[in-house]
Amino acid sequence: MRGYFAIGAERISKPGNVGALLRTAHAFGASFFFAIDPHPDLYETKCVDTSDAGAHIPTYVYDSVAQMALPRDCALVGVELTDDAVELPSFRHPTRAAYVLGAERDSLSPELIERCHHVVKIPTQFCVNVGVAGAIVMYDRMISLGRFAERPVRPGGPLEMRSEHVHGRSVIRAGERRRRRRGGLLGTETDQAPA
Repeated sequence: MRGYFAIGAERISKPGNVGALLRTAHAFGASFFFAIDPHPDLYETKCVDTSDAGAHIPTYVYDSVAQMALPRDCALVGVELTDDAVELPSFRHPTRAAYVLGAERDSLSPELIERCHHVVKIPTQFCVNVGVAGAIVMYDRMISLGRFAERPVRPGGPLEMRSEHVHGRSVIRAGERRRRRRGGLLGTETDQAPA
């Protein structure tokens, strides 16, 4: 899968939810985890996070939305159950994204929603646990951006696995061909560019 992703939460208050979110992020291959104004000490999550994700994933803690810093070209995607949010199954995930979830009993702050490039919602009748919501978003990203076989028409798994991508042979452009000739690097038949 190309690109990278991160996941985080704003004002998360339960160590169990932080631990579950960290463990799930580690399992799905997140590049980093972040928290904005978290209420538990993130070190309290070790009893829930049995994968020791903190040792494998960089974790950033910000005191406020204004302090939050993301890598350049990283799209911030808010996960919030609002009327104008895009439903997750219809959302095209950015190649470089940081997903942010709200607190257990609250929504994302207006200041944070203002910073979001996209806002998505999980099409449920009511809000789900923040750890569950994070897992659903990461699974949807993996399914939509990963290389998996197409789903069959009939119930069950695919009959054939998706074939691996095969790269073509190298193409040497005219300018590089001249530079190589001057340097004496061309000369064998395999090094010649196609006519």
